Amino acid sequence: MPEGSPLRIVHCFRSPVGGIFRHVRDLAEQHSRAGHQVGIVCDSLTGNDHEERLFEQIRPFLALGLTRIPIRRSVGFGDLATIRNSYKEIKSLQPDILHGHGAKGGALVRIVGSALRVRRYRVARFYTPHGGSLHYEQATFSGRGIFALERLLERFGDALIFVCDFEHRTYEKKVGKPRCDWRTIHNGISDTDFEQIPTRSDSVDCIYVGMLRDLKGPDIFIDAFARTERLVGRPLSALVIGDGPDRDKYETTLVQQGLGRRVGLLPAMPIKDAFATSDLVVVPSRAESMPYIVLETLAAGKTLIASRVGGIPEVLGAESEALAERGDAADLARVMAKALTTPGWAKTVMPDPAAFKAKFSASVMAEKMLVFYREQLSAI
Repeated sequence: MPEGSPLRIVHCFRSPVGGIFRHVRDLAEQHSRAGHQVGIVCDSLTGNDHEERLFEQIRPFLALGLTRIPIRRSVGFGDLATIRNSYKEIKSLQPDILHGHGAKGGALVRIVGSALRVRRYRVARFYTPHGGSLHYEQATFSGRGIFALERLLERFGDALIFVCDFEHRTYEKKVGKPRCDWRTIHNGISDTDFEQIPTRSDSVDCIYVGMLRDLKGPDIFIDAFARTERLVGRPLSALVIGDGPDRDKYETTLVQQGLGRRVGLLPAMPIKDAFATSDLVVVPSRAESMPYIVLETLAAGKTLIASRVGGIPEVLGAESEALAERGDAADLARVMAKALTTPGWAKTVMPDPAAFKAKFSASVMAEKMLVFYREQLSAI
């Protein structure tokens, strides 16, 4: 392939929700605008109206189209049909680059890509974990099995791409030092995300935005909210915004704790609409890799408080006062109370906007990705 010629890039992942979906959408738009042809293969069983709207927004940048097939979260015999269907669809797209995201996407890309290579098809196979399987504990039976599978699949890929240094360190600790080429390329967001979003007249004191599941910590946020009220000595207001499997549980918790009138529960919405509801965004996750909500919050000029997990300290700074200890509602409440009661707190604690944009923009991410794609493709 001549140097600089357009690439045919296919991204494969399971669930079209959350950070992985955002990551792929940004790459697709950036690479399409640069003259490359991009396609997506993902699960047809998950997502709702919100995700359908996001698909409609990205369709103009998908010259290779959007292919949705059933891809189940758990490992089972149904995966054989998924692999067969994925092979047929991906082969018809004639990709130069296959990039898998998350455990299932990474497995499909490396298996399908290897089958194509057996047929002397020239395609480079990339895998980005995005946390995913790396959240498992080494001491558990399931964790040992997952990490052994990751080690095996490594032999069927050309390169690993980590979205933060934390993800790379975790991979080395739990799976082992990569036996293939690898690179760390930080997540980035588009220029349109770098704009101040003013709050509405009916704004609340703080918000949680994200998946409604325990891993992301909405329960910690609710607990910390109640503690923060006691620390500041007055009633506060908040919103929990998102969808997920534990929504009903959190709704019950709010009612049982008498917080139902001060903490609203809203479905997932466009992020800019969510940011208009408050100046303070709380990310109380128990585990993360490099969450987009952190980047989006700072780009929108909002104040961020987050758990000291994953790659978040790489964004805020390892010693940032905006970091609370993982899973500790009392420590999170301490930081929230300080942010709400200390004049000028955000201005002194949040990262410098210019330096932040220079490191975490989608254009920088996409260009680094293209360079790595071409390096691996030329080595085949």
